[in-house]
Amino acid sequence: MDRIGQDIRALRKARGMTIADCAAGLERSVGWLSQVERGMTTPSVQDLGRIAGLFDLNISFFFRSAARQPQEQGLIVRASDRSRIGSADTGLAEELLSPGLTGGFEMIRSVFAPRSKSESLRPAREKEDGGVVIAGRLILKIDGRRFELGPGDSFQFSGAAYEWENPGDEPAEVIWIVSPPIY
Repeated sequence: MDRIGQDIRALRKARGMTIADCAAGLERSVGWLSQVERGMTTPSVQDLGRIAGLFDLNISFFFRSAARQPQEQGLIVRASDRSRIGSADTGLAEELLSPGLTGGFEMIRSVFAPRSKSESLRPAREKEDGGVVIAGRLILKIDGRRFELGPGDSFQFSGAAYEWENPGDEPAEVIWIVSPPIY
């Protein structure tokens, strides 16, 4: 339960929400949410569903690695335990590769559908992004500058607005690093 509370706190902070904002969105008290974040209270499955919905995640996010051996929890993520984020229907499907959100960065596997592009400009935020293209082609527009990337190409930028596009007929796969964690 401590990990769930830590993840909730990290998600809330990454989205710039106060504990009062989050509690109001969940229709729960600040005291209850504070106890959940500190591992003093266990949220029900219904509560976890509402929390997941508030952060636009699947409830399974909170149960990742629950069946793993204790020595692996918080350290290792098995391929079968990855938390799925997004969907191919939107043009972008992602998997959280990091075992938690309490560290200084997170790792994400992003798969961009063929001929897809971001719906809008992603605003500049106080975070740093970096990554490497594993397969396919990806166009990144960072602060209005256009870069076409292929397998093996990498990128890094901080506090910049950006857009993405997969101009190809095959999926583009990118391992993305974000600091601080945002999911």
